Amino acid sequence: MSHPDTHKGTVLVADDEEANRELLATLLSEEGYSVVCVEDGEHALHAVGDGSVDLALLDVVMPGKTGLAVCLAIKSRAETRFVPVVLVTGLTSTDDRIQGIMCGADDFLTKPINKHELLARVHSLLRLKQFTDELENAETVLFSLALSIEAKDPYTEGHCDRLSKYCVALAERLGLPQELKVALRRSGIVHDIGKIGVPEHILIKPGPLTPQEWLIMKQHPLIGERICSPLKSFRLVLPVIRHHHERLDGSGYPDGIKGEQIPTAARILQITDVYDALTTDRPYRKALSPQEALAVMRAEAARGWWDASILDEFESMILACTPLQPARSIR
Repeated sequence: MSHPDTHKGTVLVADDEEANRELLATLLSEEGYSVVCVEDGEHALHAVGDGSVDLALLDVVMPGKTGLAVCLAIKSRAETRFVPVVLVTGLTSTDDRIQGIMCGADDFLTKPINKHELLARVHSLLRLKQFTDELENAETVLFSLALSIEAKDPYTEGHCDRLSKYCVALAERLGLPQELKVALRRSGIVHDIGKIGVPEHILIKPGPLTPQEWLIMKQHPLIGERICSPLKSFRLVLPVIRHHHERLDGSGYPDGIKGEQIPTAARILQITDVYDALTTDRPYRKALSPQEALAVMRAEAARGWWDASILDEFESMILACTPLQPARSIR
C-alpha cells in the first residue's frame, strides 16, 4: 500500500449513489490518489474542464447527463480529450461496451467493483497519461523555441501562426487525412526551427546574403530535422521541415530533389510560406497585395518552382476571402 501522503494524481468519481462514491474515494485515497467526488454528469464535466483531473471514473447510469454523454463530451474537447475515462457499469452486454468505446472510453469497470482491478486500471491509465503529458510538454518547448526564433526578426511577427492556419485550411480543401492536417499545423510552427543554428547577423541581414552566408542558411532545414527527430509524433513533420525549401525543378535545397519526390505536405507549406513572405513587409520592399503576390507565384510556378495544382486551390481559398485591390505593375 502507498503512503497516504503520496500524491499520485487526481481522480474524478462521478456517481449518483453516495455509497458508491464513498467506496471508490476510500479505495483510491488509501493508495495516495487525490479524489474529487460529484453526483451527476454536469458537475463531472465542470470538474474535468478546470484542468485539475487526471482520470475520470464515470458511472454510466446517472440522472441528467449519463456517463456515456459525459465521456463523449470529454473526448470531443481538445483541452480534455487526453483525460482517461473509465466507465463504471453494471451493464455487461457487448452492445453496451461497443457504445462506450464509440464514446471514447479508455476502459471499463463492472459492478461490484474489485479493489485490485480498480487500482490496476487506474495505475495503468495514469501512467499512460504521464507519457502523453511529457510528449505535450516536449512539443510545447519546441513551439516556444520556434516562436523565439521568429521574434528575433520584427518582419516575421506572426509568420508561424499564419502558416499553420493557412496549411490546415489548404489541407482541408485538398481533402487530406487528419494526420496530415495535424502534421501541417505543427509544421507551420516549427518549419524554421533550425534557424537556431544560423547566426543572428545572417538571419536579420537587410541585404543579400553572401555565398558563404547562403551555405550557412541552407543548413537550417537539416538542423531543424535533427532537433525534432527524437519526437516520434513528428514523423510526418520531419519531411516538411527538411524539404520545404525544395523546388519542383530540383533547384531548391538542401537535397535538390524534384517533382513527386517532394512530399505533398512540404509542397503545401512552401506555397503558404512564399505567399506569407510576399504579403508582409520586408526591409528591402513593401508587402504585395494578395493579387500581386499570387501573380508572382504563378510566374514562379510556370518556371517549375511550385506545384501549380496546389497553388490553384490556395489561390481560390485566398481570393474567396480577399476583396479585390488595384494591382501595381510587378513586371
